[in-house]
Amino acid sequence: MAPAVLMHQVPYYAQYESAELVPGLIAGTITPADDPRWSRSGATNREEYAFWASRTCGVACLRMALGHWGYAVPRSVPLARDLFVAGAYVRDGNSVRGLIYRPFADHVQARWGLRAHVEPTLTAGMVRRHLADGGLALISVHKAIRDPGTTQPPSRGGHLVLAVGATEDALLIHNPSGLPGTSQQYAPVSWGRLAAFSAGRGVLLGDRWDRSPTGIRATGARLS
Repeated sequence: MAPAVLMHQVPYYAQYESAELVPGLIAGTITPADDPRWSRSGATNREEYAFWASRTCGVACLRMALGHWGYAVPRSVPLARDLFVAGAYVRDGNSVRGLIYRPFADHVQARWGLRAHVEPTLTAGMVRRHLADGGLALISVHKAIRDPGTTQPPSRGGHLVLAVGATEDALLIHNPSGLPGTSQQYAPVSWGRLAAFSAGRGVLLGDRWDRSPTGIRATGARLS
């Protein structure tokens, strides 16, 4: 029987190098170019960092998953560049389309050997079962999920978060653009409210098979 609380020990990475600046970025009082830690991203300059930072929710989710399963975690902008080359982002001038799931999943499988399954009809039950099996899930939600209790989103999808655990009452997520202290790490979203934000699609991630010396399946499940 699955435990009442399922919580994978997953490191948190925001899509911005200074996660505490998210409220100001949302309010528009500062821009990503004002981030004093921009160089940690691996960007060549502030302009490149500012271009990618608001578009890398999926990159942040992948970095968290890699850290969870013990892989070296690339810096955010070089990883975004790699995904662009792989076709997971398509750039047209100053606009970017993506994250595009199929080339993303193919790249994740080819580079790290992780299991990555694109799911165009992702239900809450599927996410919960996948978490119980030791996996993590990128799910497409509206960005207003950072305040799920009081906000009614105008649409579904458009932002990626990482499902990292579950309780009887809620899904637990790491939100790359969540609010510090409230909705960045292990943020609960009630099962009843999740449907208002979720687009019902995403990517199910799992650790590669046979990483252990004995050849036993390594799922990466770490429960508390």
